[in-house]
Amino acid sequence: MKGPLCEVMFKKTDVFLNMILFIYIFENTITSITMAHLENLSVGVFIDGGYYAKINEGLQAKEMASGVNLKALFAYLLDHISSKFKIERRLLYITEAHYYRGRFRAQEALAKDLLLSEREFEDTLIENDIIFHYKHMRTTGKNGEIIIEKGIDTWFALDTYEMTLFREFDYVVLISGDADHEMLARKLKALKTHVVLMTWDPANTGSTSKFLSEEACTHVNLNTLTANDANLFKRITKPLLAKK
Repeated sequence: MKGPLCEVMFKKTDVFLNMILFIYIFENTITSITMAHLENLSVGVFIDGGYYAKINEGLQAKEMASGVNLKALFAYLLDHISSKFKIERRLLYITEAHYYRGRFRAQEALAKDLLLSEREFEDTLIENDIIFHYKHMRTTGKNGEIIIEKGIDTWFALDTYEMTLFREFDYVVLISGDADHEMLARKLKALKTHVVLMTWDPANTGSTSKFLSEEACTHVNLNTLTANDANLFKRITKPLLAKK
């Protein structure tokens, strides 16, 4: 067969074959990406800001360090999960991290000379891709000496459960010691999520709930771990600032 009609038929055949080739390559690429994704494990981190503040205050009060190095702490957390559960480190990702805390309104913070330190701390959260959630605190008493922080624990628990339900984290890390989160840990386990509780009480204030630690699947007790490993302590903390 010759002539214009033949040329048109060959062109259509070429287009058809190219389409089949494209579909084949596309489907195989998607399959490869999907299989690679299935190997990865996601970690969600949720930080109780009040508890985290006590860790830093304890380190400073004992003149052990100026505070926690969040970037190093997160890296250690993944290393710990990798080592404990025999998972390749490259497959573990912190896909989300959230921080919850009450804080003063701007004018109150200004009066208490807290604005700069709050902004500096927020810079640290932003640098480590941590999403912060704040709720205003209230003060009562004649001189405003009584500070009321309401609703943070409930917000923390509801958000953690909801995000775990929809994001389907493989591991959820709770940095908290509050007994109120015992039921949160239980509910997260009902979603077939491994709950890791990370605690640290440098000042030995007894701020970690026994019931919460028992409910968690894994308890990373930094009191014990840092006491047995000086290098770990140096790794996850920031050195003391030189006194002026």
